[in-house]
Amino acid sequence: MSNEPKKYILVVEDDDSLASWIADYLADQNFLVGVSNRGDQAVELIKSDIPDLVLLDINLPAKDGFDVCREVRPFYHNPILIMTARDDEFDEVLGLELGADDYITKPIRARVLLARIKSLLRRNEPQSSKKHNSERLIFGRLTIDQKSRSVRFDDILIEISSNEFNILWILANQAGEIVSRDSLIKELRGIEYDGFDRSTDILVSRLRKKLSLKLESQQIIKTVWGKGYLFSPETW
Repeated sequence: MSNEPKKYILVVEDDDSLASWIADYLADQNFLVGVSNRGDQAVELIKSDIPDLVLLDINLPAKDGFDVCREVRPFYHNPILIMTARDDEFDEVLGLELGADDYITKPIRARVLLARIKSLLRRNEPQSSKKHNSERLIFGRLTIDQKSRSVRFDDILIEISSNEFNILWILANQAGEIVSRDSLIKELRGIEYDGFDRSTDILVSRLRKKLSLKLESQQIIKTVWGKGYLFSPETW
């Protein structure tokens, strides 16, 4: 029997029957679970309890999921997994831009939910348990620091989101090599690419624009048609 402490998940969902089902299922999977049905209450619970992961619905009373995500991100650094009833790319991308780590659409499938949660928790493990060869990658004038999760060009901080950093770290660790969309999504989200998910493409596009402002070049992260993405180490 494992001596590791149970991970605490806060479920923020105003549908009582769905919240109860999720809470019961996660408890059966050996998680500690808290439940909130209001956005304003969720902010206070996140602030006081610092859960290991927040499972956050978008449509909530008092404050919606976007407002909650926006408000807690300055002090809460653990994963946020957004739930949405609408298969709407706008919702998904807005959530990611506000600092959510992943999203899942309703109706919730138990095994998919569990896979996403485990993937996010693994990603959030202490640095000592990571398998990357280095905590810092340097390409000319660009420095990518895994420990501080920061990106600097000529020692000037480049503001990027948590999701954008995760993508950059994966691509930069395989600089000069093509990283397939399938392997990128699988490492980021713990699922196979289904041929329709475009959130990763959008995040790569945003990351490319932020980096290209420094060099006025679009060849920093190349899209290799039909194969994936390639980080160009020589550009910097």
